[in-house]
Amino acid sequence: MKIAIGSDHAGFEVKQQLKNLITGLGHECLDKGTLSQDSCDYPDYARAVAQSVSTGECDCGILVCGTGIGMSMAANKVRGIRAAKVCSEFESKMSRQHNNANVLCLGARSLDYETQIKPIAQTWLTTEFEGGRHERRVGKIMALEEDWRS
Repeated sequence: MKIAIGSDHAGFEVKQQLKNLITGLGHECLDKGTLSQDSCDYPDYARAVAQSVSTGECDCGILVCGTGIGMSMAANKVRGIRAAKVCSEFESKMSRQHNNANVLCLGARSLDYETQIKPIAQTWLTTEFEGGRHERRVGKIMALEEDWRS
């Protein structure tokens, strides 16, 4: 898979660690920034990652900020994105199996890398969408974009 990754300054160090995890799992990683710990605006990087997924440039994306909340809010404004702000391995698994999330959002200041972020990301990257009854529900989520655009 080709995975877009991005962060703001608060998530920069975690993003660097996740890049190693992603490539270690055999995936290609496309870093959409930020490229330092200098203060920056998270919506810029949420947009870059979300657009990479929305256009098909990448298969999915991972975003990291202080809490993951801002990134998820911003990414979900991009057409075709189902960004999930995840805090546990269970949520990670369900976001993929039942919701077919295509962007994972994580909080660098609210989660520990080794005991939480790393297993959450591994679970998310290795869990497949179940389809079936969930396909209909995801379709209804995506239809909301059309309802509000008309």
